[in-house]
Order: sequence, then C-alpha cells, then structure tokens
Amino acid sequence: MLARNAESLYWIGRYVERADDTARILDVSVHQLLEDATVDPDAASRQLLSVLGIEPPKGAVLDVWSLTELVAYSASNAGSIVASVTSARENTRGAREVVSTEMWECLNAMWNAVPERQRYSRRVGPHAFFSFVEERAAMFAGLADSTMSRDDGWRFLVLGRSVERVDMIVRLLLSRAGDKASSPGWVTVLRSAGAHDTYLRTYRGALDASRVVQFLLLDRLFPRSVFHALVQAESCLEHLDHHSSVRVGATAEATRLLGKARSELEFLRTSELLDDLPTRLKSLQDTVRDVGEAVSHQYFHSAPWVAWTNAEVGA
Repeated sequence: MLARNAESLYWIGRYVERADDTARILDVSVHQLLEDATVDPDAASRQLLSVLGIEPPKGAVLDVWSLTELVAYSASNAGSIVASVTSARENTRGAREVVSTEMWECLNAMWNAVPERQRYSRRVGPHAFFSFVEERAAMFAGLADSTMSRDDGWRFLVLGRSVERVDMIVRLLLSRAGDKASSPGWVTVLRSAGAHDTYLRTYRGALDASRVVQFLLLDRLFPRSVFHALVQAESCLEHLDHHSSVRVGATAEATRLLGKARSELEFLRTSELLDDLPTRLKSLQDTVRDVGEAVSHQYFHSAPWVAWTNAEVGA
C-alpha cells in the first residue's frame, strides 16, 4: 500500500474517533452545566478544555454557549468537532481508491450537513448537533467494518481509531484522578465514554472510583476500554509487519511500546490500580504520543506525529 494512503486511513480513523468522543464528552458536560445551577460554568468549561488539550481563550469568561462554539463549531480550532470532521473528509477524499464508496458518501454527506446542523442546533440546543455527529460516526464505523476487506488498509484505519480511543479515555480519567471515590464525577466519566449502561450491567449498579477505573482501563470485553483498544492496535501492527523474520522480540518500536503498555495493564493487580493513578495515566498518554511518532516514522516516512497541544492536562 502507498504510504500516503496508509497515512490517510490512519488519520481518518483518528479524526472520526476524535469527533465522536468529543461529541460524547460535550453532550454530557453541556447537560450537566444546564441542569445543575451549583456548577461554576467557567471552571467546568476550563476543566473540560484541559481534558481535551485545548487552550482556553485569554481573558474570557466561559459558559455553555462559548464552550460549544469553541469545541464544537469552531473551524479554526484544530481540536474541534467541525475541524475533525473536515480533516477526516479531506483525508478520505485523498484516499478514494482505498476506501469504499459508502464510506466516502457517509463522510461527505456528514461534512456537507454540518452548516445546516449548526444553525439548527443554535436555535434548539447543542444536543441535536452532538447526536448527529455520534450517529454519523457510528454509521461510518459500521460501513468500514462491513465494506472493507480485512487488509492493510482496514488495519491502518482501526489502528488510528484504537490509538485515538486510548488517548481520549486516558484524558477523561486524568480529569477525575484526584476525585473522591464516591464523587458523582465518575458517573460523568462513564457517560462521556459511552460506558455508563454497560458498566451498570457489569457491576449491577455498584459505583465507586476503583470499579470505574478498572472498567475503563482493564475490561477485556468492553470495546472502548484502554486494554481492549491497546490489544486491537497491537494486533493491527503485528499483521502490518509482514516482513519480520526475527524470532525474538518486537522488531518495530510501535509494537514494542504497545506491547509494553498492554502487558503492564494485563498483569496489574486491581488492588494497586488507584496507587499513583495520575502517573500511570500520564505514562499511557506518553505512550500514545510515542506510538504515533513511531508509526509515522516506520510506515509514512514523514514528520513525527504532532500532539493536540503542549498544555499540561490537569488532574
């Protein structure tokens, strides 16, 4: 496969996942701000921007509407939903020979509908826009799984999606790493990750920080957990490395990094999960960045992957 097509598919996976995850997080956060009068909108908005790695505007007091404009609708903000959809569409247009017609039509129709959906959501509320993005992202993922051969192209797409998913879940957990075990903020994390209903069925309604972290980091069956995403990304890289004849060790840096992160989680005692959690999460975040750089260097022969921002993510 041409390096430019491989790179496009990798970033399509990342951008669609980023748009989906950002829409989920914003949907939960906006509802919380609108329903709970005790929450300080400016402080909550700045905490959310910290999770997403977006620099807040200087001197501005943030509320629900300015937060939505910045994170959802702003085309100039590289981390916004609209910017992610635009980037995904442009990468898909440049890789038309390796994506199915249905995938292209899904993203192109999504991109063309964005202005109208924005106008509608400004009248009736942002939930309509977030739901639209989530539905289209789910449709795109379903079309990719049902219309693409399980070849290298599909693996690069899934690799990008998995790497982005690890990054987002880690950011969410970092935002609550200092909360009390019984804090209602853990429910917000579950809802933002699209994991609330599945978590309740798994643990029969019992809610505490240890179980939430265990579910989102270590669960082997939930597709949005960090462990599951790491396993999927590692599997993609193993299949992409066709020419390896070395009998000992990992031949690729990205595979080594993912395997190391996966094994550390796999054999971690659940009783030790909350011990120094921020350090553990930041280590995973560094791994995601290093994996992106290693994948870019090995397969795309281009400049290293650029992170969302250099801003420190607050605990």
